[in-house]
Amino acid sequence: MSSNTALEVDEPQGEFTSHDTPPKRLGLALFVICAAQLMIVLDGTIVTIALPHIEADLGFSQANLQWVITIYTLAFGGVLLLGGRLGDLYGRRRLFFWGIVLFTIASLVAGIAQNEAMMLAARAVQGLGGALAAPNALALITTTFPAGKERNRAMGVFAAMSGAGAAIGLILGGALTEIDWRWNFFINLPIGIVVAILARRILTESEDGRGSLDIPGAITSIAGLSSLVYGLTHAASTSWSDATTVTYLAIGVVLLVAFVVIETRVAHPLLPMRIPGDRTRGTSYFVMLIVGAAMFAMFYFLGIYIQTILGYSPLKTGLAFLPFSVGIVVAAQIASFLIAKVDPRWIAGAGAGFAALGMWGFTHLTPQSTYSADLLPWIVVLAFGLGLIFVPLTLTAVHGVAHEDSSVASAVLNTMQQVGGTLGLATLSTIFVNNMGDKVAELTAKLPQGGPAPTQEQVAAAQKMIADEAFTYGASRAYLVAAIMIAVAGIVTLVALHVRHQELATDGAAPAHMG
Repeated sequence: MSSNTALEVDEPQGEFTSHDTPPKRLGLALFVICAAQLMIVLDGTIVTIALPHIEADLGFSQANLQWVITIYTLAFGGVLLLGGRLGDLYGRRRLFFWGIVLFTIASLVAGIAQNEAMMLAARAVQGLGGALAAPNALALITTTFPAGKERNRAMGVFAAMSGAGAAIGLILGGALTEIDWRWNFFINLPIGIVVAILARRILTESEDGRGSLDIPGAITSIAGLSSLVYGLTHAASTSWSDATTVTYLAIGVVLLVAFVVIETRVAHPLLPMRIPGDRTRGTSYFVMLIVGAAMFAMFYFLGIYIQTILGYSPLKTGLAFLPFSVGIVVAAQIASFLIAKVDPRWIAGAGAGFAALGMWGFTHLTPQSTYSADLLPWIVVLAFGLGLIFVPLTLTAVHGVAHEDSSVASAVLNTMQQVGGTLGLATLSTIFVNNMGDKVAELTAKLPQGGPAPTQEQVAAAQKMIADEAFTYGASRAYLVAAIMIAVAGIVTLVALHVRHQELATDGAAPAHMG
């Protein structure tokens, strides 16, 4: 720990090192970390419902409007690994603090934005701030809370915030857009200010890590991840065969391959291969990639279904996802209790079973379905399953990591979720579009030919019927693939995740590495 930590936080003489935080401060520390994580996660979806209002007020073209979401995703996903390693090298609390400061200032600028350029620049800085804060938030849990009951409980709350954040973003987005879309950004100001102040006073600083920053690794990782995320995002709105999609995906893959080669040869790598190379962590990362892919695509299709088919307002649409957030929180707390008694693979494996069942339930939705009878039960089942997945896998993803690697190990987990969400949306959107097109052609061919010309009202009614039937059919195929993905992730968890619950009750950190 740096020698000036006690002065910085106005504490009495004597410093607290990792795992020595007084019990009465652990609750405040958890509040600070989880409030930051919730703010960062929900910002990925909170502006979704407000996009039409942003377009009208700031004069966005339809082509550029997607960049309000995309540029945040690119900055966040591309810089996560670097943000994690910077925390390991120069202090996790320091990077967490400055990430929150950047995020909060950028939120203010986005809220007062007067044109496209101002909004997009602010969103990019928001993503950058989030990428600095998010991996260090999880690392601060692993280095602040002692292994066992305290850490399991903290991870349960953290996982609940991470899993429920997207749904909470939709709820807040609907409510705040009813007032003014700018409040979707202003809401971050009081949260960010409180978190930044408390972070300086409550959280303890980690020791500066050994080694130097891997510049070639940083450049190739940022460029490679950004190119890959953009290619996947572009595929979701065009096609996999589109020239731009193929080009960016190819560049991303080449740069990430170069990144791996660099990491195996430099003395102080940005991402030591011992982190993803460990069987437990590698399995956890892979499963979180697949689950993230299915979950974020689910939000996309259900959000459209609830608004266009069920006819809900933006606010009512957001509230329709409230049971999802509640289910995640409840299941996460159950999982954090069970993890001291049951091996993580059984908890996460059972969760995958519930989640796959819930996703399969959505395949039965039709234009005539109702929220309470046909949608709500499956939302609850899916949320419960995801809550059981997130807690054990968040723990196993950082278990056994040397303390000097904890932030970058957390960054890999965040990166897997981010890339997984983008990959899932791109892949399942392709399945959706292809099946929807086939259904439109099938239903159009069945329309009666000849006879008296239909009225304008009849034509509109027929078009609406075809659109609704085609959408639900295309979405049902996407839900089916998502259910299979989660089921496969569950099987992988049961087969490959061998860490025992007794091991999670100990610190399990690997010895320090000099390289």
